[in-house]
Amino acid sequence: MNLFYNPTGVGNVAFLQLEQGEGSFEYERHGDVVAIKENDKIVGFNLFEASNHLNIDGVGHIKLTEQLLSDIQKMIDNTDLDYQIEADLSPKFVVGYVQSKEKHPNADKLSIVQVDVGSETLQIVCGAPNIDQGQKVVIAKVGAVMPSGMIIKDAELRGVPSSGMVCSMKELNLPNAPQEKGIMVLDDHYQVGQPFFDE
Repeated sequence: MNLFYNPTGVGNVAFLQLEQGEGSFEYERHGDVVAIKENDKIVGFNLFEASNHLNIDGVGHIKLTEQLLSDIQKMIDNTDLDYQIEADLSPKFVVGYVQSKEKHPNADKLSIVQVDVGSETLQIVCGAPNIDQGQKVVIAKVGAVMPSGMIIKDAELRGVPSSGMVCSMKELNLPNAPQEKGIMVLDDHYQVGQPFFDE
């Protein structure tokens, strides 16, 4: 789930993306709220006169808070739309510990790793040549939005389920990222499960 707001470029409209659609959208206007639908399912909202209803701090990709979601829900409740926002506000970029690594059965350059992220253990298919058991790494969990705009989803890579992504410095858009391929390995002062960014 993502909230975008750019009053200078777009006007006083906030865009709440619930999930990524394929692009054949229908729009239903209910006062200041426009429901964006794909195959009769709501995938997002355009929220007009946003600054009159919401206290948005910043421009571009806006951090969602309980208060902001509550105010957006109020906007929706004031229309005849029957829709309840379900949001997971837990951090999406966290420190993980690679518990095990095995070779992918159907791909030479892929590994299957089990990564402890504190609250759960995720199975992730990873193509980085330098991934290994015993490392602390940065994990983009399902629902994370990468700096490139890509949204991390549950996937199946060459027949093996994968939930999340082990990140490189380049993918995280960090300064001085090395150009060669490889994930970012963290030192020991990072705690497993802690947020990597101040999200």
